[in-house]
Amino acid sequence: MIEFCPKCGIMLTKKGNVFVCSKCGHAKDNVHLGHSEKMAEKKSIPLIEKEESALAQIDANCEKCGNRKAYFWQMQTRGSDESPTNFFKCTKCKHTWREYS
Repeated sequence: MIEFCPKCGIMLTKKGNVFVCSKCGHAKDNVHLGHSEKMAEKKSIPLIEKEESALAQIDANCEKCGNRKAYFWQMQTRGSDESPTNFFKCTKCKHTWREYS
C-alpha cells in the first residue's frame, strides 16, 4: 500500500523514521507499507476429454516404464507468439508429460 499526502496528494517518501510529503512537508510517522497478492492455483497438465483412441500415437520413450509408444496432442499454453506445448501420455502406464518446443 502506498501512502499519499492528505493535503496535496503527493506520494509520501521516507526520510529517517518519518514519511514526508516533498511538496508541502506534511509528515506521518505510522505508515504501514505492505503488499498482498492472490496467486492462482497451479494447474495440472491439461488432459483432453476425448477417448484415447481418438488421439494420435507416436514413438516416444516413457521415462517411467520404458514403453516406446505414447498418445500425443498439442495445446497453446503460453502466449500466442510462442510455439504450442506438446503433451504425451504413455499407452502402457498412462504417465503424462509435456515438452516445450
